[in-house]
Amino acid sequence: MTNKRGINLLLWGVEMTEDLLPVLNLIKETGYDTVEIPIMNADISQWKNWKKRLDELGLNVVAETINGPDLNSIDKDPDVRKMALEFNKGVIDVANFLEAELFIGPYHSALGVFTSEPATNEEKKWAAENLWHLAEHGQKSGVMLGLEYLNRFESYLCTCTDETLELIDLVDHPNCQMMFDTFHANIEEKDLAEAIKKIGKRLVHVQLSENDRGTLGAGHIDFPEIVDALKGIDYQGVISVEAFSQKLSAAHIWRQMFESEEQLVKDSYVYLNKLLE
Repeated sequence: MTNKRGINLLLWGVEMTEDLLPVLNLIKETGYDTVEIPIMNADISQWKNWKKRLDELGLNVVAETINGPDLNSIDKDPDVRKMALEFNKGVIDVANFLEAELFIGPYHSALGVFTSEPATNEEKKWAAENLWHLAEHGQKSGVMLGLEYLNRFESYLCTCTDETLELIDLVDHPNCQMMFDTFHANIEEKDLAEAIKKIGKRLVHVQLSENDRGTLGAGHIDFPEIVDALKGIDYQGVISVEAFSQKLSAAHIWRQMFESEEQLVKDSYVYLNKLLE
C-alpha cells in the first residue's frame, strides 16, 4: 500500500511547546512522512516556528483537537456551544496555516463529560448544527473534517461507527466525513473489518492503535485483517500510529508501556511498514 505513514504527537502529551521540535527530526529520520499535531492553542502566532521546521523537513500535517467541558458543542448553554464552534474554527485556521488538509478528532462533543443518559435528539441537533458551520469554515480553506468516535468510557454522543455515520448524515455536508481509530473500535465494534466496509468512501483517516495504546504490533489487535479491509475499500488516506504514555493524563495510563518514545516510534514504524508492504 502506498498510503502515507504518520504518527501522533500525543505520545509526548498535549503541550506542543517548541521544546518538542526536535521530535519532528526523529519522526522524519525514522521514515514517517506525516505527523498528527494536537492543536489546543488556536493562536497562529505560536505556530510560526513549527511551520518553519515542518517545511524544512517536508512533513505533512494532520491537525486534531480535543474539546473539554468548557468547549462542549452539545452543552445546554448556547454560549458554551458558541465558544466551542469559535475555538474549533480557530483550530482550522491553524491547520490551514500549517498546510494541513484534514482536521480530525472527537470535537463533536466534550471528552469525559456525561449526563448518565443516552444522547438526546436535541444534543444530536446541536452537534450537527455546530459541525455544519465548522465544515463550511473548513471548506473555504480546503480543510476536511474527520470525525472520531470514542469508546463509551470517554464519550456518549458517538461511541461506534453507526452512531458517527448517523451524525454525519445529520450534518449533511460534503466536508464532514469520518476517521477510524482501532483502539476505540476494538472496544465497541463487533467486527472491525465490517465497520470499515460500512464507512467506505466516507473514511478520510485511519489511526492504528494497540489495545493497550503501546507499541504497534505488540498487542492483540488483528491489524492484517484491518489492512485487508482498507484495501477492500481502496482507502488512499494516511495510516497513522497513535500511542500514548504517562505524559497524557487523559489516557489514564499509569504504568510504563514501552521502553522509550524513541523505541516506540522506531519499532512501530518497522511494524507498520511490513504491514503495508
